[in-house]
Amino acid sequence: MQIFQQYIGGAFSDGSAQFESLDPATGQAWAKMAEASVADVNAAVSAAEDAFFAPEWADMTATARGKLLSRLADLVAENAPRLAEIETRDTGKIIRETSAQIAYVAEYFRYFAGLADKIEGAHLPIDKPDMEVWLRREPVGVIAAIVPWNSQLFLSAVKIGPALAAGCTVVLKASEEAPAPMLEFAKIFDQAGFPKGVLNVITGGPDAGAALTSHQKVDHVAFTGGPETARHIVRNSAENLASTSLELGGKSPFIVFDDADIESAVNAQVSGIFAATGQSCVAGSRLLVQASIKDKFLTRLKEKAEAVVIGLPDDMATEVGPLCTLRQRENAEDLIARSIGAGAKLITGGKAIDRDGFYFPPTILDCSDAPGAPSLSNEFFGPVLSVVTFEDEAEAVRLANDTEFGLASGVFTQSLTRAHRMIRRIRSGIVWVNTYRAVSPIAPFGGHGLSGHGREGGLQAVLDYTKIKTVWLRTSDDPIPDPFVMR
Repeated sequence: MQIFQQYIGGAFSDGSAQFESLDPATGQAWAKMAEASVADVNAAVSAAEDAFFAPEWADMTATARGKLLSRLADLVAENAPRLAEIETRDTGKIIRETSAQIAYVAEYFRYFAGLADKIEGAHLPIDKPDMEVWLRREPVGVIAAIVPWNSQLFLSAVKIGPALAAGCTVVLKASEEAPAPMLEFAKIFDQAGFPKGVLNVITGGPDAGAALTSHQKVDHVAFTGGPETARHIVRNSAENLASTSLELGGKSPFIVFDDADIESAVNAQVSGIFAATGQSCVAGSRLLVQASIKDKFLTRLKEKAEAVVIGLPDDMATEVGPLCTLRQRENAEDLIARSIGAGAKLITGGKAIDRDGFYFPPTILDCSDAPGAPSLSNEFFGPVLSVVTFEDEAEAVRLANDTEFGLASGVFTQSLTRAHRMIRRIRSGIVWVNTYRAVSPIAPFGGHGLSGHGREGGLQAVLDYTKIKTVWLRTSDDPIPDPFVMR
């Protein structure tokens, strides 16, 4: 059984306790993980604070920080096959996706490396003739970064990259479910040459999370996960008044008009809901299809869904692997049963596969006559698609916006004017037109409503890890006049 250690202050340790991690393909334990106690959390935050003020990091030029991030990018690229193997083993995510995604994660570190010395202040044309006033952007301080198990190397890169580029230090808490990739990443980070304590990697459950997010020395909390956990984090941040950025879940509409390229839209829908076994915050889990093409579209989609290759996640031929946990599979079965009870019709799938591990097939529910079906409003985090129809553009907009979430959306149409109208009217942080599930370090990522706030990726992500300092310099040599009058 493999052993993974936590990383605090530049040193590796087993932590105060350990727990076993299950292989989703078999349901059996395969590794032991360090579990952070409150004392370990305190040690990690102290290490990050010490590193933040230490001259080795505090006095390092922005260009030098960028070079370290470039070195980290190179190491991630070199070790991508090993990281992909571990993520697949611990999460059940198929190797063909982890291999491609982790190789691309290196590009995120390269992008933020390039931004490190592009963070500029400003000179103010102040209304006082004997004053020079300018703005400095300075690092926020100690960052608590919390990531879930799905796409964790990507989700950590969009926090670690901009935070370190800005000059912050980080305590990253990986999920207690499948944390092996982040603990392995710590070994790679250790080789990059950063000062000790700049990044600390721990794992653990709610107690560790509560201790971290309420810690008095934490200045900002960057979280990816579910809305309910986010509410706890916001409450915890009342203790330290830390700022927060929250990248949460979604119930994203995938809208297909009758003039769309059907084959292309079907392939995009397969990618949007069945890729990564549906375990993605941007999953296109609500198909809104124009009524006139519903039968044609669903016939082709059903064929594609039933042809998906379900198998072991470490096989490059596999297209859908297991869910990460037994709890997810049970949740999917429960929501499907309740949705069918509410009038939804099962098109395909719907029942767990009878084999070892946490497998669940691509599933399609027709909810056209069941507007109150739970599947339309609840995030499955699994390969389950809910379908409704619309008659015209106005109804498509209404249905798309009929959600508490607002993360992503897809629009499929050959009409340029319609596409622009839909882009303006859909309430979501991301709109993909005639494509889906595309990302880049250059493009901001995030939503609103129950999908959270703040953006990851792009220049704004780095600025979110800075604070503005206003500097006043008096240029007159004359004595200060009346001290009781505000200048």
